[in-house]
Amino acid sequence: MNILETKDLKKYYGTGDNQVKALDNVTLSVEEGELVAIVGCSGSGKSTLLHMLGGLDYPTSGTVKVAGKEIFQLNETELTIFRRRRIGFVFQNYNLVPILSVYENIVLPVELDGRKPEQAFVKDVLQTLGIADKIDRLPGQLSGGQQQRVAIARALVAKPSILLADEPTGNLDSRSTQEVLGLLKLSGERFHQTIIMITHNEALAQLCDRVIHVEDGKIVDDNREEGDFYAK
Repeated sequence: MNILETKDLKKYYGTGDNQVKALDNVTLSVEEGELVAIVGCSGSGKSTLLHMLGGLDYPTSGTVKVAGKEIFQLNETELTIFRRRRIGFVFQNYNLVPILSVYENIVLPVELDGRKPEQAFVKDVLQTLGIADKIDRLPGQLSGGQQQRVAIARALVAKPSILLADEPTGNLDSRSTQEVLGLLKLSGERFHQTIIMITHNEALAQLCDRVIHVEDGKIVDDNREEGDFYAK
């Protein structure tokens, strides 16, 4: 079952000779439960594509459908609510609130949505990610790898249809990078999440189920592979 679909997705800037085609007729589909890496050099369009998939920016034309809903047919308020409930984000810089504890950071998006956190599920996520003993600490008291675990937990507890990760290991050392990718794979399998990860790290991408290469705003290669992180 496809959890995400795009059709003829375009994002153009400028006009005439100065026109830049950040995305140029991108059509793709992602199945529920896939771990997908989108790879490309700087300026290839991979981050623009991720922003479109998450409804963070509007396309020039084309459609994005998430969990059966064409997100750009929603008005701004509807899109904000849909994004908050159905799309999780993990960023390179963690984006944790420094004055809030680990637990408060994790449940913040759910509470902002006017809902109560499901404590049993929060506990399960914390244990899976190995940070159950860190819930009372502030972000500044954690290592980079631990902060990224908190960011992943924050995205997971809202039970999104899709988790979008933008260079989630970009600020981490090689050991923490492998740990975080392993945890993304584990959480995806355990909590039935679909994960799409932007990365410039080709070796890291090859550990995912599927690798999509983007150049000049176009998909130039799309390979599904049986990547086995734990066998590496």
